[in-house]
Amino acid sequence: MNTWRNASLAVTAAALLTLTTACGQEQGTASPKGQSVGNAAPAQQPAEGGYGSEAGGYGSGADVAAPKAAGQLGVQESKKLGKVLTDSEGFTLYRFDKDTAQPPKSNCDGDCEKAWPVVPAGDVTAAAGTDEELLGEVVRTDGSKQLTVDGWPMYRYAKDTAPGQTNGQGVGGTWFASAPDGKKAAANADSPAVAEPADAAGLSVRKDPELGDIVVDKRGMTVYRFTQDSAWPMKTACTGDCLKKWPVVAPVSKNSVEGVTKKGFVTFDRPDGIKQQTIDCWPIYTFAGDEKPGDVNGQGVGGTWFAVSPDSKLVGAKK
Repeated sequence: MNTWRNASLAVTAAALLTLTTACGQEQGTASPKGQSVGNAAPAQQPAEGGYGSEAGGYGSGADVAAPKAAGQLGVQESKKLGKVLTDSEGFTLYRFDKDTAQPPKSNCDGDCEKAWPVVPAGDVTAAAGTDEELLGEVVRTDGSKQLTVDGWPMYRYAKDTAPGQTNGQGVGGTWFASAPDGKKAAANADSPAVAEPADAAGLSVRKDPELGDIVVDKRGMTVYRFTQDSAWPMKTACTGDCLKKWPVVAPVSKNSVEGVTKKGFVTFDRPDGIKQQTIDCWPIYTFAGDEKPGDVNGQGVGGTWFAVSPDSKLVGAKK
């Protein structure tokens, strides 16, 4: 009996050890959802934002705003995107690659819904010259009904602050303005070229005269880590306005990496729906204040942001 009990305890301990160390091992692809695992303490927001600006913005913990009816849909001609579907006030409607159209299903909830407000079904009229039969609805997890176009759930983008803006186009390589028929508005929307600049970036190493070897993206821009993030459980403390200053490094192919560790080189599916590259499971960013390759203006900002060494360590941070 004791032998059986000891063997059982050993198996349980081994399973727990595997769980807590898995993210630090070589992996192909992972899609953590930014949730705490087990009893691990979540990353905490710094007392004063920690990224050189006041805290707040999307994902800050505020309640999701009540969905706003779309009313009479419209079609806007964009030089970059062609025909774009809008609501009655001219705000762009978007679709999410992680959703499905057949059958219709939304995969944007919680913090994601704060950045991408859903377009409710009902009180919607098809745009002139478009097929009304393409309009439909999907029941969300909270029981509410969301507008669909040819099966694709429709959203607005919280950072579009005026009619006609398309700031959500290509965000995370998964969000695209919708054409009147529910397809992606951009003719070449499936190409990485229309996504955020970091989407096509590889990673390599640059020798900085003061910092030594640091990681840079394909454009030569310095890559940073945020001390308020955590690697296991994988979590981000940079949301909302923080991302304006610290854009995420979007997923990078391992084949385009030179001199940088590939340990824990996985994709982080952030709660806001954006995909982010990690090194050793740590989310990585660039800095909007770096104007050209070689700039390291983000180094030490707020005592929480630091350049990254090729083995994923913080460069110049106090031990």
